[in-house]
Amino acid sequence: NEGKKVLIAAGDTFRAAAEEQLDIWSKRAGADIVRRDKADPASVVYEAIQKAKNEHYDVILVDTAGRLQNKYNLMEELKKIKSVIDKNASENLRECMLVLDANTGQNGLQQAKVFADAVNLTSVALTKLDGSAKGAIVLAVAKEMKLPVKLVGIGEKMEDLKDFNSDEFIQALFE
Repeated sequence: NEGKKVLIAAGDTFRAAAEEQLDIWSKRAGADIVRRDKADPASVVYEAIQKAKNEHYDVILVDTAGRLQNKYNLMEELKKIKSVIDKNASENLRECMLVLDANTGQNGLQQAKVFADAVNLTSVALTKLDGSAKGAIVLAVAKEMKLPVKLVGIGEKMEDLKDFNSDEFIQALFE
């Protein structure tokens, strides 16, 4: 919406159909995509960084596989992706956002701690607020980890991803 040239790196090569789903969303958003089905996610991110540099993109969005913090191999994969970014785009402003499902309970705080150690989180997004879940764990994560909550997802459409508004969020907790 800001007229920026956006490239999406399909780094979720783990989940079946993740790349196809992201491809559909990139077309809807008018963004380009780098995807290599079943490839090493870090290599997809490397390719996206090179493409972004060569073709003068303003923004790269890197999608990674959802993972539990107790899955060692997946956390190591995430560290490898971060290493590729650090080595190839260290001069660029970066946001490393933990996306929490509103249905996540107290485990969300432990999850945030492990992810922060792995990839230096800079913010949090909360999704699936369109259901019955209230997502209150995001308050504990924000306070304990000193991370801003940037976005909330309240549906399945692009316009359903909104900037976080603390007043509206607190009001909704009590409804």
